[in-house]
Amino acid sequence: MRAVARNLAGFVGRHRVAVAGAWIALVVLALPLAAKQTEDLTGGGFDVPGAESAAVESRLQSGYPKQAGANSIGVILRADPGADPQQLDAAVAHVAGQIEAAETLSVVAGAQAGALADLRREGLALIRVQASPDVSEQIDAAVELREDVVPGETVDGVTPFLVGQPAAWAGLQELSKEDLERAELTGFPIVALILIAAFGSLAAAALPLALGFVAVMLTGAVIFLLSQSMEMSVFVTNMASMIGIGVAVDYSLFVLARYREEIRRGRSPDDARSAALSTSGLTVAFSGLAVIISLAGIWMVDNQALRSMALGAMIVVGIAIVAALIFLPALITLLGHRVEAGGFAWKVMSGVRRNTIQRRRRPGSSSPEGDSGFWHRWTERVMRRPILSVALSASFLLFLAIPALSMKTGSGALDQFPEGHDVRVGIELAAQATGGGADPLRVIADFGDQAGRTPEQVDALAAMRGEMARDRAVAGVGEWQASSDGTKALLDVFPRAAADDDPTFALVDRMREQIVPGSELQALGTTTLVGGETARIADVRDLISGSMWKILTFILGLSFLVLMVMLRSLLLPLKAVLMNLLSIGAAYGVLVAVFQYGWLDGFAGFQSTGALDTINVPLILAVVFGLSMDYEVFLLSRIRERYELHGDNRKAVAEGLASSAPTISSAALIMTAVFAVFVFTGVPSIKEIGLGCAVAIALDATLVRLILVPATMQLMGRWNWWLPAWLDKRLPELGFERDDPAFEQDQPDATAPANA
Repeated sequence: MRAVARNLAGFVGRHRVAVAGAWIALVVLALPLAAKQTEDLTGGGFDVPGAESAAVESRLQSGYPKQAGANSIGVILRADPGADPQQLDAAVAHVAGQIEAAETLSVVAGAQAGALADLRREGLALIRVQASPDVSEQIDAAVELREDVVPGETVDGVTPFLVGQPAAWAGLQELSKEDLERAELTGFPIVALILIAAFGSLAAAALPLALGFVAVMLTGAVIFLLSQSMEMSVFVTNMASMIGIGVAVDYSLFVLARYREEIRRGRSPDDARSAALSTSGLTVAFSGLAVIISLAGIWMVDNQALRSMALGAMIVVGIAIVAALIFLPALITLLGHRVEAGGFAWKVMSGVRRNTIQRRRRPGSSSPEGDSGFWHRWTERVMRRPILSVALSASFLLFLAIPALSMKTGSGALDQFPEGHDVRVGIELAAQATGGGADPLRVIADFGDQAGRTPEQVDALAAMRGEMARDRAVAGVGEWQASSDGTKALLDVFPRAAADDDPTFALVDRMREQIVPGSELQALGTTTLVGGETARIADVRDLISGSMWKILTFILGLSFLVLMVMLRSLLLPLKAVLMNLLSIGAAYGVLVAVFQYGWLDGFAGFQSTGALDTINVPLILAVVFGLSMDYEVFLLSRIRERYELHGDNRKAVAEGLASSAPTISSAALIMTAVFAVFVFTGVPSIKEIGLGCAVAIALDATLVRLILVPATMQLMGRWNWWLPAWLDKRLPELGFERDDPAFEQDQPDATAPANA
């Protein structure tokens, strides 16, 4: 594979103008599509195929085409005290007209007249809306209605608000788009400053930023094309942007840093480019593969929204890998010496270093072989007391992970909105106007092929309705409604709390586990199912929590295999997997403390929701595990290179860490900064992902890579590289040969360029 990388480097160098031009043309073609990437995304996709709530939806659509979409969306009108009757009439007529103008919406029969009467009498009214039976179409229709009605904006003394869970998801889409724009505007300048400080060159700093932009734009175009043929969640754009900026900058940083290192050793630009691709380039490819494998574990969950978010992240990582291996070398060749330190930016940074740390590092003064500076001294201290180092750092990570033992999850949209947001206000007004939540639970009694009702079944239906009406969490119940073919009966149960509140979830549990099983309907052979928005959310939560073991097994297993093939070791991959689990556990612990316990409530916009977002738990697992593998692969590949040269484990660890620690630290700082931007600009669910990933990456790049890795490798000694002979013969050889010419670049006395 090293030969392939060197051939690729030669091809890109010879055809640098054509390669760069092709990439630029591709980006230009992608820009119009990327600009439209959100047009066909949906807030739906959170249903669970085969679950009880999905079975209810299926029966509603077949037997109750009108009732299926009733009561899912509503518009609350609040009149100012001074509003006159003409204004009230005009407001109701205007909102009703906007509802009727929407493609899949209409006003429920009699709702307009009733709302007008309530508005005149109480100053508060609810217009119930007939929507499509499909949940995804309900959310998309709510998005359209938000644009027409403009919730929270008072016109002629009347203020409209959209209510219902689809309306809440529509509001969350809008809020997430605004957060994404702010995060990107804030994130790129921060990353640029870090890169300038790391490279001391404006040209070098611009390259990783350019690759980040390219990866995000191309991914946006792909997302748009995919959304034409499959359901893609609106949150895929946030996910792709958050991951894409970080990994694209990281991967280009790894390759560019290695190229500059080879230039400082006296190699020619062509040989330096070849060496960079055949070492750090291969590392980028395999670390990116580890990230993609981790994200692919999300596909173990049968949920389209979650899968589409993982797919968007996988696509942006794949594009970042290809760009780092092809587009970046072409740009490096075109820019030439301008990517090296020594220009204006370097002089400024040198002045800062001279005035702050009282010493100046010349561009050519650092080499992994002769560096007796900070990183060598650090590594020596850690390896002198490996047991103490392991005990202290592992204990701290385990301490941070303790709160994760009491983790709770939830999936509510309402908790994502700040106080005073129109969605929150609308839900509160809906409860005031109706005496309960706006989203009913739907109970379906399916009699099979039997179209008529026996007296026993009629009595059992009445008894079940009465028991549900007496429940403390129920605000009211409707009447049993027969389906068009007479084989089913539908009952709407209105909870007192919102659809995503804990009392409503508890009500669903009681209905499913106590009321329905204890009914005479079961004994009469009737299938009774409980659905509705709350039931669907509960089913999603159960699906994901029940799939975590499959996700974890998939990620751990395939990551172990990839590392084993790359490093040709059994113990190093096992150690890497265990250490990544420590980082993830610590990140989960911090998230529970912040978002469940509320330890930071009131600080920087943090507000606890009492639980972690259900879909974030597997996403954070996959993202953090994959990104942690980036740094593990980069560090261990450098250590292995040194070990292949001289066979001294202690020396290889010290040299590998000293040569890779500056790059890993810069990359981790950039990745942490990118995630931190989303922490301070995102809605709670995005804040969770940002904070979890930022904490995990920061811990991984410090405690794990700088302490645990060298300490454990010192303890294991030559066992680090143990691999049974029979297995060694059967594993594919990736090109880490001792006699590979690329290794000559790392020898202490290497002053002339090695053959490419």
